Parts: sequence; C-alpha cells; structure tokens
Amino acid sequence: MIRTLVAPLLGTLFLLAVAGCQPAETDQAPDVAIEQGTDTPVGARLTTALATDGRYISWRERIIDDESIGGPQLRGSDGLVMIDLNLDGIEDIVSVHESDTEYDGVPDGLIRIAFGTEDPNQWVSVTLASGAEAGAPEDVAVGDMNGDGYPDIVAACELAHLIYFQNPGAGAATETWQRLIPDGASGRGSFIRVFLADLTGDGRLEVVTANKGAQSPTFTMDPNAISWFSIEGDPLASTSWVEHELTRVRWPINAQPVDLDRDGDIDVVGGSTTEARIMWFENLGGGQFSEHSIQISGTAVPRERIRRRDLEREGAVVNGFNMAFADMNRSGRLDIVLAESGHTLVWLEQPSGPDDIWNLHAIGTHWPDRLTGIEVSDINGDGRPDVITGGYSGGSRDQDDDIDLAAAMGRLAWFEHPGDLILDWTRHDISRRKRGMFDKFVPRDMDGDGDIDFVSTRGNSAPYDGVFWLEQVRSDGPRPSFERARAVDSEEMPLAR
Repeated sequence: MIRTLVAPLLGTLFLLAVAGCQPAETDQAPDVAIEQGTDTPVGARLTTALATDGRYISWRERIIDDESIGGPQLRGSDGLVMIDLNLDGIEDIVSVHESDTEYDGVPDGLIRIAFGTEDPNQWVSVTLASGAEAGAPEDVAVGDMNGDGYPDIVAACELAHLIYFQNPGAGAATETWQRLIPDGASGRGSFIRVFLADLTGDGRLEVVTANKGAQSPTFTMDPNAISWFSIEGDPLASTSWVEHELTRVRWPINAQPVDLDRDGDIDVVGGSTTEARIMWFENLGGGQFSEHSIQISGTAVPRERIRRRDLEREGAVVNGFNMAFADMNRSGRLDIVLAESGHTLVWLEQPSGPDDIWNLHAIGTHWPDRLTGIEVSDINGDGRPDVITGGYSGGSRDQDDDIDLAAAMGRLAWFEHPGDLILDWTRHDISRRKRGMFDKFVPRDMDGDGDIDFVSTRGNSAPYDGVFWLEQVRSDGPRPSFERARAVDSEEMPLAR
C-alpha cells in the first residue's frame, strides 16, 4: 500500500512518501526460456553470470523514491550517499535531483532524503531543499561537521554554490535542518563534485570540491579551482569556511579524497576535462599538498575510434569524472578504475614511486553507450573486485525517441574479474533502455541475503527518474537478466550490432 503524508514542519513544508512493499517474486528459473537472438532486448536475455555457489545471477529493480509513489517530480537524478542520519541503526539515503529535462539555466532542483526502515522496500522520503537554494544539485556528501555525533550534509550545486545542512539530531525526519550557503562558495559558476574528509588529521572534516566554472563549460574557458575548505568555527557561519586552492585547471571535474599512497593520511585525486588528464595531490601534513601528474602508459581507445578530436597528443584520454579505487592486482597499492574517452572501462596500475608511470589496462566497453557510473565490489562472491557500470543515454530525457541501435542509451552492466589479469574480463549486460543516466552506485546487502545489491539513481528518463536499488537475485537456473519494477517504462533495447 502506498501512503502520502504532508506535514508542515517549523515553517518548512516537507513532502513525505512511503514506498510500498513490492510483491515477492520467485527466484526460480522461468518455465519458458526466452530466445537469445540478436534482437532480444538486453533485460530479457537469459543471464549467463554465475556466482561461486553455482547459482545464476540476475537483477531485480526496486523503487525507493520517484514521483509515482506520491513525491514531487524528480528530474535529473544524480549523486547519492548512504548513511544513518538519525542514528536509529538503519541507513538512510541522501540524493540530489537537478530538475532539468534540458539545461535551461534556471537555478532549481531538489535534495531528498529517503529514511530507511527495517524493510528495504519501505522508505519515508522527504524534501530537504528545493528551488534556488538547490540550484541544479550535482553531488552530495555527508559527515559530522559540527561534532555533535550526527551526520550533516553538504551539496554541490551546478548553479552555483555549495550548501550546508546541519542535522537536527534524532528528529532528522521531522525537524527543520538549519542551512548555510557560505559566502566564499556562492556565485562561483558550477560546483560539480563534493566530498568530506579529514585532510589535516585533527579529527574534523574538511570539504573537498571541484568547480567547473559553468553548467555547460567550454574547452576554451579559463582555469577554475580544485579546492578544499577548512571549517574554522561554527559551520553555520560563513566566516568559518576558509578556502585552500590545490590547483587551477581547465574544466575541473573531480576532487576525490583517498589515501592513495596508503601512508595513513588522505590525499586528493583530481581531474580536468579540457586537459584530458588526472592528477593527485599528496598530503604532506599540516594542510600542505604536493601535486603529482599521473603519467599514463597505453590507451584502450585508438584515434580512429571515439577520441577527442581537439587533442593533438596520443595516449590515454581520461578526466576522472567518476573513479573507483581498489587493489586490482593485489600489489598492496591502490589502483584507479575509470572511463577512457567516455565509452571504455580501464584500470590504472599504481607504480611504486609517486612520479612513476601508471600502466593502463583495458577492462571492457559499453560502446556505443556512454559510461558514467562506476563502482568496484565483489559481485559473484569469489573475493575479487568486479565492476558495475552505468551508461548515459544521449537522446530526449522525457520521451522515447525513434533512434538507431547505435545511439547511446541507458545501460547497466557488470564486468567480472577474470582471476588472472592477463585474461579478458567478462561483461554481463543487465539492461539497455532508450533512456537513462546511471551516475552513482552504492554497494550494500540490502536484503540481508549475503550477496551484494546496489543503490543507485536514474536520470534522463522522466517520469521514471529517481532512486532505486538493484537486488541481486540468485537462482538455480538462468533467468532474464533484468526484472524491471514498473509495468510501463522506457523501451528495453537489444545490443548494438
């Protein structure tokens, strides 16, 4: 049963919706096998993926938050994080939604929280912010900024600021969250990514962010900042936010904190779209960083395929918009998993020295679909890092176009680690729909059955944008690769020939 609740909360109207429990389905193989022809839609093809227990792996879509369950219109759903906001022992979901079916330059959007319950199919969703203060939100980070034990929220808005929300505590689902757009992070063009990390080792969180300069930047724009903000006092006071620039590059696209050299402090890995490169900033302590250019040997995308035509140099074409970090070859060093030239999944092998060459290794491709969301997790239970990926459709965001199979569509797939990295990875396709943007995955065992599921957002597919989770289904026989949640959805398509 779906219920809609509306409650005025201290002058702020929060819209709440409870996502009803979806009916239980059998995990046994279907009685009638589906033909595995080249014209078979991806989601309908029988899975060949196997877990280490010998059972087949397929996926079932579960809706967490979208307009069909009584909430507001969600458009351009993008970043999300999971954390227990009210400390009730159950993780919640913070998600951001740009509110666009096309870039219109209007500073509106939605920041939502889905509060979890003991049932992974029951969520209570509220609107934390909307309108101009949530101007095209792109990314979100959570952590305890004021030291009261409750996680706070920072969102990066493409139009065009950072905004801080202070958790009111146990009443997080019903009480007003105080908020601040810091003066030093306002009117800055376009914040594209945001993370929280203790960079200085003092037990307090800093804000790490990249600003690309405009919602639709150009390759000729002036350099913009990759920065971190220390919070020197009350985070609800603008004067407490002190910016420290790490560098300026043309079209910054990421600034991701990670202990890359595994020396016990947090470094930052950044990226530039115009310069088609990534770099890392070594934490020297005391708030000081040393920039290292990541020089890459090899490429998985030859020039005759899809490459930046304005780039004169050969070699890898990366910007690091989404990156995952894992020790792929068990060397004891963190490697980087990312997309090359927008369509090909690769991993970069970290060398022993901070300025040595990183070797590029191909994993696979989504061609002709764009590759955006990337997350590393052991999907089949063999103890090795697999990679789930999401593709980005290129057509209309609010209707199914009559498009060729070779057009970029919304794609879900996962790549199985081969065990021996001299062998090829196996791509297991989950779904390919005319519309969709799958930008973020959070691995969790949502239903407590011992395997990994994924929480994600879906954009570019109104009215189906929102938050969902992919339930990993294991069965004794092969099932269709994907079981969608809705009776009506964007059309499922075959692979491109």
